[in-house]
Parts: sequence; C-alpha cells; structure tokens
Amino acid sequence: MEEYSILVSIFPNEAIDTDYLALTKEGLLTTKKGYAWDGPSGPTIDTPDFMRGSLAHDALYQLMRNGFISKDKWRKSADRELRRICLEDGMSALRAWGVYQAVRLFGDKAASEETRKKIKTAP
Repeated sequence: MEEYSILVSIFPNEAIDTDYLALTKEGLLTTKKGYAWDGPSGPTIDTPDFMRGSLAHDALYQLMRNGFISKDKWRKSADRELRRICLEDGMSALRAWGVYQAVRLFGDKAASEETRKKIKTAP
C-alpha cells in the first residue's frame, strides 16, 4: 500500500511517528507505505464507500491499542471519523449510521491495549 494522508479530528499532545503510521498534533493521519490493513472488519460488504473510512479507523484504533493515543479520550472521535469519511465517500446515511452503531457497540476491545498484537520473530 502506498502512503495515504487524511485530516481527522484527533489531536495528540505530541506528534506520533511510527514505522507505518503518523499522526500530527494538527490531526494529519498518515498511513505509510507497507502499512498492513485488510479492509472493513466484521459482517459487512467491502464497498468503495467504506475503504477510506475503514483505513483511517483501523489506523486510529491501532494507535490506541499500542498506547500512542488514549482510548478513553479518542475512541468516540475515531468512530465519528469513520462515519464522516464514509458519508463523504457516498455511503448512504442509513448504512453509515449502522456502521457507526456497530463500532460503538463492538469496537471497544479492538481499541484496547490488552489486544495489542504480539511481535513474533522466526528463530
């Protein structure tokens, strides 16, 4: 995947810059070349109007899961950003509402540090 940037309404106290993600204090979220992402999660249909939103949402949840931004402070904003971007991309208001409700109801664990992925290396 190539580098992609989008403005979001999440503003960390300090700029975040990892190997695959960056988020400025002004809310510019960047997924860098090589960022691994598998499209929208859950029982859904992967449509063009869902791709950008799910990319930004997954990146923001990863930043929460890895302790770079506070889940308690920013999770609801990340969920709203998903809805906003999907609407910008032409998703129907009804479907965008359903997507938002789904992440509000079922997304907490995915943003939690206890579900952080373990780094594995070959012998």
